Amino acid sequence: IFGIPFVIQYSGGNCAMGKKQVYPLKGGLDTGMNYVILAKADRLQKHRHAWKAWQVLKEFGCKTYLVAPGLDRFDGTKVFTDLESLATKVEKIDVVVPCLRNEYLEDLVSKCAAIKAKYIWFQENNGTREMEEQCRVNGIGVVRGCVLKHKNFKKPFAYFHPCYWHGRKEIKVPDKHQIRGWK
Repeated sequence: IFGIPFVIQYSGGNCAMGKKQVYPLKGGLDTGMNYVILAKADRLQKHRHAWKAWQVLKEFGCKTYLVAPGLDRFDGTKVFTDLESLATKVEKIDVVVPCLRNEYLEDLVSKCAAIKAKYIWFQENNGTREMEEQCRVNGIGVVRGCVLKHKNFKKPFAYFHPCYWHGRKEIKVPDKHQIRGWK
């Protein structure tokens, strides 16, 4: 029900026996990768989809970064103004998760190619066929679907959450309270 976990070496932290469990998500993505959430400042502050995606990826144990012009810090986390400024501070960026409408994503693929991102995880209703073709030309993997589909929602309240229903058949990442040795 949770997908097949695999284990990688973990350098630091409080995980049992120095190992961190990594869970598969979708299309070659897993919880051991670095993720960047692209958002607008007001969408983060109003706890919209970008905020929810950021929270869920953090709950999964993923290393996450925020990019939102107009914010310096959000909930105690450094926020970068653009992908280029993040790339100068971070060794590698695996996945870019745009939580923006298409009109704000005009040069996304070229920016992702410039920072050597491996994947773009387009959320529901964003990204176009032209962007997907540009990704293929630039060697960037394309993943479609909502991040929130992979979260385990607590029952019986899960039935009232729309993300529970549109993600019923997706691979789930277990809650940190269900994982033995997670601290």
